[in-house]
Parts: sequence; structure tokens; C-alpha cells
Amino acid sequence: MPGLCPSNSRAFFTASALIGALALFIPASPAHAGTTTEAPPQAPAQVAQPTSQAAPSSATIAAESLIAATDQKSGDTSIRPFKFHASDEALADLKRRIKATKWPSRELVNDGTQGVQLATMRKLADYWSNQYDWRKVEARLDSLPMFVTTIDGVDIHFIHVKSKLPNALPIIITHGWPGSIIEELKIIDPLANPTAHGGKAEDAFDVVIPSLPGYGFSGKPTELGWEPVRIARAWTTLMERLGYSKFVASGGDWGDPVTEQLAVKHSDRVLGVHLNMPSAVPAEIFKALNGGPAPTGLSADEEKAFKQLAFFFDKGLGYANEMRLRPQTLYALEDSPVGLAAWILDHDKDSYELIARVFDGGQEGLTRDDILDNITLYWLTNTAVSSARLYWENTLAFFQPQGVTIPVVVSSFPTELYQVPESWAKATFPKLIYYQRHPKGGHFASWEQPQAWTDDVRNGFRKVR
Repeated sequence: MPGLCPSNSRAFFTASALIGALALFIPASPAHAGTTTEAPPQAPAQVAQPTSQAAPSSATIAAESLIAATDQKSGDTSIRPFKFHASDEALADLKRRIKATKWPSRELVNDGTQGVQLATMRKLADYWSNQYDWRKVEARLDSLPMFVTTIDGVDIHFIHVKSKLPNALPIIITHGWPGSIIEELKIIDPLANPTAHGGKAEDAFDVVIPSLPGYGFSGKPTELGWEPVRIARAWTTLMERLGYSKFVASGGDWGDPVTEQLAVKHSDRVLGVHLNMPSAVPAEIFKALNGGPAPTGLSADEEKAFKQLAFFFDKGLGYANEMRLRPQTLYALEDSPVGLAAWILDHDKDSYELIARVFDGGQEGLTRDDILDNITLYWLTNTAVSSARLYWENTLAFFQPQGVTIPVVVSSFPTELYQVPESWAKATFPKLIYYQRHPKGGHFASWEQPQAWTDDVRNGFRKVR
């Protein structure tokens, strides 16, 4: 998800970040962040139902695939039950488009250095069109308590699973890009029902998992300004509506700045935060990445993190630069499912290599269905472009410490964009109450390594209950 290139300070730095820090995800024209337009009323939508049309248009499919609920009155704070059912026509159209893909020529190298490889995409497309069944994950989603409520003019979709155990601690968990609520499904029951998963009754959580605005089943903002600070404010409103005056929060990818802003701006409500991709890179490291002198005296863990960051800034920002600068240009992602899948697979080198191994038949923390559940959600909700706009909207410097002073729990995974060293975490978070460095796992931690992620959340937050 992050996006910046150390070699171009004009495009990637704000004035405040020029001294000692590399600014991530800063829009090319920061002035637009404060611009707003009049938001038209939210259009009502309905649960998608099969129709008799033989060849529905893309617009028809989009309308049938999204659910908002009922007409919304201004100021409505109601919480409405939510279900999703993609039409048979939408699913048939998806398969037709996959099979009609116009394929490019093969890459000219024997690895992924030119991008997502043709063989991987052909295997993915074959499985997607001939074996994958969206109805399985749809049934799983519909078995969960899902709701929608309107906050600041946008319908916010969320899962809310209340533990049956006493004194459960409320937690709100925020996904990122190219993730969704799909990447959080494996950790719901272990958190809410710990005694069934090797935990203790006193480890129980009430679990809230919202879809980011413009993602999945949430509404698409119709005005500017939906960036992490505003989203964090919306999350406090959501938790208040659910009756939680105090809660903890967790997030990775875009979930990190949202969660850290919950800690910074709403510390009166947030008891602590859990982060698996924290903003904890020291200023001297940013300077070195931006052409300054090479850092000296680094420990082995710090040297590894520095090399990971240098590689990401040099080789891993193509997708982020496009979405940060020109998200609306990505029309092809909402017209070609294979194009969308390739874009999502190319998030980072290690995640892509894991996914390629999965489609080669390997056994990993993710399955072929896991991967396609997430991609298909993006497709059916037509959210490739609306989700990308978060990169354009963002005004925070990614990876740069944000000033969190409340209790922090950190999970450190080896193939994350950078595996945060304990020394950096301690220097960044004055109330670091738990740190765990894991031997396996990457960017999609709760999805790929749910047991390790759950253990850290349980162990870390025992100290704030």
C-alpha cells in the first residue's frame, strides 16, 4: 500500500517532511485535501436479485451487486442489517470476461521483475473461471452479523460479532488495500470465542470490522476529504453507536494510519492499539533513503529493515504512484477482471511470490479461494477506482512516527514491507507494552498467519483490560 520514491523530493515530500523524514502517500497537490463539494443524497440500493436479462450491462451489474439498505434521511443514525447476494447474471458476466481476456505476450525474464507473470495469471484465470465458487464465501459472509450505518454522509458497512463470554473487550479492526473484510475473517471467532481456539475466557473480544469508505460494501464517498484522520473520526462514531465508550483498535496497511490516528486524536476513548505495519521509521533512516549518508551502527534487525525499505522505495511503488497521482485513470480495473487481479497481486514482491506459489499448487497461509474471494469482492462491488482514491486523498506521511502516546502492541513479520525492529518500536512508542518478532508472515498478517496475529492481540491487550 505505501507509496513514495526517495529520488524525487518535489513529488513525494511535504515541506515539513523535507528535514529528516520521507513523506509517504502525500498527494501531488496537498491543497486539494481541504476541498469539498456538495454531496448528493445517497441513492438507495437493494439486495441483488437474479434477473431475466440475458446480457446485463456493466452499469446494471454494478447496481445489482451493491447493497446499501433503505432510503436514508438526513441525520439518520440507525443501524440496519445487511446481506449481500450477487446476481447470477453478475457472476456469469465475470466468468465471460475472464474467458474473453486478451492476453499480453510473456515477460522477457524468468522471474517477476517485469511484473506479474503470464503463467501465474493464466493459472489464476483458469481456476477463477472454471472452479472458483463465490457463493461459498458469500454464504460465510451472510452467516455473520453484518450491518450498515450512515456516518458523515457515507454508508459504512461493518461486521459486528459480540462475544458470549463476560467482560469482552471491544476491538475495531481496520483492513487496507488491496485487502478488505475478507482478510479479517479468520480471526473473528478466535477473538470472540477464545475458549474454542486455545485461549481463555478472559481473552474475549467484541469484534467490529468495518469496510473502509469506497471499499467493499461501504458507500463510495461523493465529496473530497475521506482520508485516515476523517476515517478514524468515523470509527469513533461507529463505536459510540454500538455502545462502546472505550475500546482497543488494530490495523495494518491503511489500517495503520487509521488506527494510529485513533490513538492520537481519540486517546480518551482508545485504550490501546495493535499494529503490524507501524509508522516507526527513524528520521535518520528517512534521510539515508533520500540520498543522505548511509546509516552506520545498525543492528542486524535494523539493517534488514533498512534494506527492505530501500528495496520497496526503489522497486515497489508503481501501483502506489499511479493511485496517489491518477486514481481515476484506472478504468481498465473495473472493465477487466484479469486486469484487476494482476493489479492486486502486484502489491509487494513477497506477497506476490507467495500467491504465485499458491497457484503453482503450493501450501501457504493463503489458498487460491482466499485470494479470489478478495479479488471477487472488489469486482462485484466495482470498487477498484473508489478504493484507489484513498491514496490521492491521504495527507499523512507513511512510516513516519505519528505521535502515539497510548499503549501499543506491535507484531513484527519478516516479509512485511519492512519488519520493524524492536529498537525502532521502543523509540517510537513510549508506551510499548508488547512486541513480538515472528519467523513467518507478511503484509496480510491476520489473513496469512491468523494464529500468530491472534496470540499477539490476546497477549498484548491483557495489560489494558
